[in-house]
Amino acid sequence: MQTLKELYKIGPGPSSSHTLAPYRASKLYLENYPETHSVKIKLYGSLSLTGKGHYTDQIIIDTFSPRKCDVEFMLDWDYPFPNGFTIDGYDKRGLHTAHWTVYSLGGGSIQIVERPDLVVQTPYREENMTEIIRVCTENHWSFVDYVFEHEDDELYEYLNEILDSMLKCVERGLNKTGVLPGKLGIERCAKNMYLKSKSIDDPHEEAKVRLMSYAYAASEENASHGEVVTAPTLGACGILAAYMYMMYYDEKISRKKLIHSLAVGGLFGNVIKHNATISGAVGGCQAEIGAACCMTAAAAAYLNDLNLKQIEYAAEIAMEHHLGLTCDPVGGYVIIPCIERNAVGVLRAVDAMTLSKYMSKIKENVVNFDTVVRTMMYTGQKLALELKETSLGGLAQEVIIKQEKHHD
Repeated sequence: MQTLKELYKIGPGPSSSHTLAPYRASKLYLENYPETHSVKIKLYGSLSLTGKGHYTDQIIIDTFSPRKCDVEFMLDWDYPFPNGFTIDGYDKRGLHTAHWTVYSLGGGSIQIVERPDLVVQTPYREENMTEIIRVCTENHWSFVDYVFEHEDDELYEYLNEILDSMLKCVERGLNKTGVLPGKLGIERCAKNMYLKSKSIDDPHEEAKVRLMSYAYAASEENASHGEVVTAPTLGACGILAAYMYMMYYDEKISRKKLIHSLAVGGLFGNVIKHNATISGAVGGCQAEIGAACCMTAAAAAYLNDLNLKQIEYAAEIAMEHHLGLTCDPVGGYVIIPCIERNAVGVLRAVDAMTLSKYMSKIKENVVNFDTVVRTMMYTGQKLALELKETSLGGLAQEVIIKQEKHHD
């Protein structure tokens, strides 16, 4: 499995697959071929079908600026991965620099077909959670011990930066009003939701609304092309960030323990990414919101001092009950239903942790984490193309049809 630095990444919204991955690939291309004077880009799959709504073309043009950059939206794609694009660069004389075929893997991660040498650090030998728990048990390690035994000495500070970015994006989102970018005309809600929470008498309900306002804040920052964190994707960035914000500012949990909880949550996200997918184009929204909920449930279980099996149980519950969730963004924007799903997702993460905490004392869990990860991948493969980030079906088409009928 890859380093957690490849799971948690700071970058511009609104989509890790559509903006962050093209941004990283374009930047990497320039680093390898600095003599590039102009480029031609061809977008395929959901990068083509919803690229406009996700600002894919704009992030590429901005990254290659001031070089001339032509972007084409294509349909036919002859490669074995559903999301991708090609880069062809040219020098000042018009001579071809290099051709890259780039897969957008989800969470801003990329694979370059022509440059397999550009690989990411893979410090983990274990392939799944069953193997990880076995190693932890044999060595009397916690999940935190396991992560820091395998990663380099820079990880702690890296996760500290990730935590900072999460906290700042929620804070920014809570202090902004106005309309989100795009044609949907959706107003920002986070600030008003947070203010509304202060008038709720029931402390339990107040805390839930406040937590949802944090998820809205981060997600609205993402939809506004702000700087957010893949956890594991940008479309699902509000879930873990909201929980971290509440734990730090409202519950006064130490930075050290929160950083350790990011390591635990990241470990579960890594297993999903390694054995299944975190890409909405591959697995639907279960791979994004489901994975984010799973990571947050694991982090919450760690913060509540649950043991290895209880943490695994919490993560499994969170993923199991997102199976089959489709990715059908209205208009191709990461707004409807994405933002609301982040708010619901963080509540479900807490509920999954709570259920694990008490149910684990009553009975042993029948379904383990690796089983539900395999099931998620199988389910994603069975989802129709129209329901995997293409906006060709589902809610995306229903809302458009209703809008058109309303105007007739």
